[in-house]
Amino acid sequence: MATRTWGIDPTHSEVQFKIRHLMITNVSGSFNIFQASVETEGEDFSKARVTFTADVESISTGSEQRDGHLKSPDFFDAATYPQIKFTTTKSEAVDNDGSYNLYGDLTIRDVTKNVKMSVEFGGVVKDAYGNTKAGFTINGKINRKDFGLTWNAATEAGGIVLSDEVKVMAEIQLIEQA
Repeated sequence: MATRTWGIDPTHSEVQFKIRHLMITNVSGSFNIFQASVETEGEDFSKARVTFTADVESISTGSEQRDGHLKSPDFFDAATYPQIKFTTTKSEAVDNDGSYNLYGDLTIRDVTKNVKMSVEFGGVVKDAYGNTKAGFTINGKINRKDFGLTWNAATEAGGIVLSDEVKVMAEIQLIEQA
């Protein structure tokens, strides 16, 4: 079977995260600039080789002040570590409907840890322009402290401002490259 190469369709994809704030609600954010290179054998994505990057400068939470803090050395240190990177190491089928676990090396701030993401395969179709597209819903959790994102503060009542767990969600539409 022939190797096929895919890239992200940025107008139909999104990469988001959520973190508990004051331990009572979630605050959401996204990365607006990201790329991926995906190689498959035919249309079989279960063993895909994926390299994904997100530009830290593109972080957006709806608050310019918070975005600036996240780009600072307290968090991502965008000037020193401009990208977040994920590279697959293995995948395993969860069931026969196209759901699987994707394992890979996630690098944030030059710290690399193996993480697991749950992937729901939406299918492959041709769009109105003749492009072959594939869709995925991706979910996972990471501990931000594992990657050197340790900033936190205590509240007046003795609680903490941010949880350690960060939920990662993505809706990804790939387009086959010529």
